Amino acid sequence: MNPARTLCVYCGSGNGRNPAYVAAAQQLGQAMAASGIGLVYGGGSLGLMGEVARTVLGHGGHVTGIIPEFLANRERMLTDVNDLVVTPDMHSRKMTMFARASGFVALPGGLGTLEELAEITTWAQLGQHRKPIILCNIDGYWNPLVTLLDHMRAEAFIRDGLEFQMDVVASAAEVIPAFEQRLRLSPDKAHPHPILDKM
Repeated sequence: MNPARTLCVYCGSGNGRNPAYVAAAQQLGQAMAASGIGLVYGGGSLGLMGEVARTVLGHGGHVTGIIPEFLANRERMLTDVNDLVVTPDMHSRKMTMFARASGFVALPGGLGTLEELAEITTWAQLGQHRKPIILCNIDGYWNPLVTLLDHMRAEAFIRDGLEFQMDVVASAAEVIPAFEQRLRLSPDKAHPHPILDKM
């Protein structure tokens, strides 16, 4: 049975140089399973993606993996998940992840993680959803992005009418409390999702 609440986790298909990144992925996976929050993620078994998924599964949690056909071998699709969705392309993958998620969190990652975070944040900025978005800034990994967003605001490219809500937390332990609080403050159930009409 699919859990009522799910977090879509964006993160790297590599481990990165800092052991704190893997530790954070494992800590988040444990916290999600303990809280009954299902994982929606990119479906691979490598890097932080694999660490989060295996940890959620190992602690009795529910995992939905969503992967496009062309990445099934490259990212070594994790077949042990509860729910495995193979999509025809990246666009379908991202739309399916959005549809199945109650909120989003970004752990450290590369361009793919950044692109997914930027897109889901842009959708929020344009009023397409009000689901929680959390940036998990492990050991300051995302500091350059936070600085860039501040710069965009200072230069009036993020301005009144184009604001968005993104919670920045410093540790994996803070993700679930931030997610739960944001759900209470801004429940998304009452708001339509125009982008889903395009699926």
